[in-house]
Amino acid sequence: MRMVDLIAKKRDGKELSKEEIDFIIQGYTKGEIPDYQVSAMAMAIYFQDMTPRERADLTMAMVNSGDTIDLSAIEGVKVDKHSTGGVGDTTTLVLAPLVAALDIPVAKMSGRGLGHTGGTIDKLEAIQGFHVEITEDEFVKLVNDSKIAVIGQTGNLTPADKKLYALRDVTATVNSIPLIASSIMSKKIAAGSDAIVLDVKTGAGAFMKTAEDARELASAMVSIGNQVGRKTMAVISDMSQPLGFAIGNSLEVKEAIDTLRGQGPKDLEELCLALGRQMVYLAGKAASLEEAEEKLREVIRSGKALEKFKEFLRNQGGDDSVVDHPEKLPTAAYKIEVPAKTDGVVAEIVADEIGTAAMLLGAGRATKESEIDLAVGLMLNKKVGDKVKAGESLVTIHANTENVDQVMQKIYDNIRIADHAEAPVLVHGIVTE
Repeated sequence: MRMVDLIAKKRDGKELSKEEIDFIIQGYTKGEIPDYQVSAMAMAIYFQDMTPRERADLTMAMVNSGDTIDLSAIEGVKVDKHSTGGVGDTTTLVLAPLVAALDIPVAKMSGRGLGHTGGTIDKLEAIQGFHVEITEDEFVKLVNDSKIAVIGQTGNLTPADKKLYALRDVTATVNSIPLIASSIMSKKIAAGSDAIVLDVKTGAGAFMKTAEDARELASAMVSIGNQVGRKTMAVISDMSQPLGFAIGNSLEVKEAIDTLRGQGPKDLEELCLALGRQMVYLAGKAASLEEAEEKLREVIRSGKALEKFKEFLRNQGGDDSVVDHPEKLPTAAYKIEVPAKTDGVVAEIVADEIGTAAMLLGAGRATKESEIDLAVGLMLNKKVGDKVKAGESLVTIHANTENVDQVMQKIYDNIRIADHAEAPVLVHGIVTE
């Protein structure tokens, strides 16, 4: 087999066989096929697309390029959730204990975040003592005993995807549905879950800016998951404005605790229930999505979800007293209000730019080496559709410096006040096949 022949085959719109895809991914992972040939193949895929079968074979070739996590020792249907990212996206902190409170195993592998705010692990490390450095055996035991644990990503999971992603980044082939879908699904499948619920974002703060593109990506990922034997469903959700009110690590932990109490922002609660009911349904713990949602609401009402969160923190060395005393979380030295300049209705909050404002405070990483300040961030006091009077606070800046002029200007540039506006629809659709 010669790589040049396979490039020509895909360039001409023909279908690659499983053996040909395996040859490409194995050869590239081992360094036997050079970057320039894989760049040409990525561009051919970008223009010619891939069939559903090719996409599934590409995904599994990347899964098999490195380690996989064996969760077979965990009893029950293991359900995982993946979000395509966003601003103020605190769903994992709420969903994991919420679903685990219904005796569904949630074995979560999470990473640290680049960008606006930290990843799930960064957020959890705002809780004193909490750590994810546990062995696979401990991880399995915790999930069997308590139904919930979070572990850091292993170094050798889907190495082919890491190499291919870095190459796509510099060859203008990132925005290819088959390449995005296989990249995301390879990591989820390698992580060992039986069922996968996807939260595919759309809007200014999302990778997919339009609902049509988000639906296409969701359908591609659901198709791959179901083809390779993982029960997969997706929710298409709005990220034109940040989710919830909090943007920043300890602020988001506090918001997650409020949501588990049933006192969180309505949009965050709605999305967690939309994703959670799919997780419960796929785990076989409810006969319908409606029954699944009622069970989730009941564990919030009864306090079981909050107790599960405390147990989860204790099990991984965290100080669970922060749940009842959130003032113990890292707190910024200064709170600075951003007052509205005019009366009206909030018409737009540009999610990615507001996320960048939080990053400028130190809430996120600009590079892999950046240190995160867990205490800083932004609290939105208004959302799209809310009335506001001149002088009323739009946002509270939580900072460890008084010099926040640049951050304040960024906020003013990206929150628009008009005479009239409607709140955006949060859930744009569900994809099941």
